Amino acid sequence: MSEIRIWRETPRRYRLEASRCDGCGKLFFPPRPVCDACRGRAFSTTTLPETGRVVSHTTVHSPPSRFGGHAPYTVAIIELDLPPGEPCVRLTAQLTDLEGHDVHTGMPVQLELRRIQEDDRSSVIGYGYKAVPTE
Repeated sequence: MSEIRIWRETPRRYRLEASRCDGCGKLFFPPRPVCDACRGRAFSTTTLPETGRVVSHTTVHSPPSRFGGHAPYTVAIIELDLPPGEPCVRLTAQLTDLEGHDVHTGMPVQLELRRIQEDDRSSVIGYGYKAVPTE
């Protein structure tokens, strides 16, 4: 990942920010420039909760070359704990710290900012969220 892209995506990556359309109130994660419901272009920033539950998961045994040293690892779709009445927000994250845990649908998790990758050429370290079991 390029240094420019990392800096451009910093709010979304590091602060788990979504955008809410000022016109109709629809929530978007990741943020987008145009609302697909009302075509509005004005948005407010909303910080999402860092807790959620596993909706689905899989274990990767043959990863892309960049993550070859990490295999096998588990990736899950996490549904965030939003207040009642809010739309469902889901994201994909690696599950980590699984020693002694049986991964299952509905398992509560906490999102933590962790190192995801390092570019050997530019020495840029990429951070992002990983899911840690809380039960």
